[in-house]
Amino acid sequence: MKETLQSFEKLLNIMDELREKCPWDKKQTIESIRNLSIEETFELADAILKNDMVEIKKELGDILLHIVFYSKIASETNEFTIKDVIDSLIEKLIYRHPHIFATDKVNDDKEVLIKWEELKLKEKGRENKSVLAGVPNSLPALIKANRIQQKARAVGFDWEKREQVWEKVEEEINELKHEVLITKDKEKIENEFGDVLFSLINAARLYDIDPETALEKTNRKFISRFQYLESQTIAKGVNLKELSLEQMDVYWNEAKEIEKKKLD
Repeated sequence: MKETLQSFEKLLNIMDELREKCPWDKKQTIESIRNLSIEETFELADAILKNDMVEIKKELGDILLHIVFYSKIASETNEFTIKDVIDSLIEKLIYRHPHIFATDKVNDDKEVLIKWEELKLKEKGRENKSVLAGVPNSLPALIKANRIQQKARAVGFDWEKREQVWEKVEEEINELKHEVLITKDKEKIENEFGDVLFSLINAARLYDIDPETALEKTNRKFISRFQYLESQTIAKGVNLKELSLEQMDVYWNEAKEIEKKKLD
């Protein structure tokens, strides 16, 4: 612990020096580094999907730098300091874990999440606001949909049995088919397509699947298979555009078999 505190103190001292002497660091504001923070968060998410612990360590360091940077900038105008940030976090963690730091009892992790959302609403008089008020508007739509559903569940708005969600998924798909095949109204098709996606995200949540991670894994799988298709056609001197879909499927299925062997 002593060495950890020493390292953290050294980091704070370096930040002080950079803010005082580095032309780039001196110019930065809370607003100017916002996009960089978003980029670092996505880089961390990428490293996690790769299960690359070296990169995860590196990206966590970059995010920690940003936390220290924001706090340093805010301290210069007496808004808050890094100590205030840490103290606020400590207070929040203790308050939202009464089953650890008080006498409340919970049965499982799902109940912990429900209690967490209830306590969030009570903070700073937020109990009179919508349970969805805490979902950031700037979240990507897929992640936002998942968070909306999680928060709605925390106040009891959910299926009694998770299997019931499949009826909803089928209903939304049928409504989409109707708009696509019958009305052919682009706006209605878009609306129904959104409903289908929302219902599938709901299904993912009910089966403890993170939809963002699931979709990203599929993205990477598609990229790997398509690049194999490209490499094989290039090696044979074949123009990809001249192949039929059936001919492409031969290479696609080869890529799938290679993936299966790697998993085995």
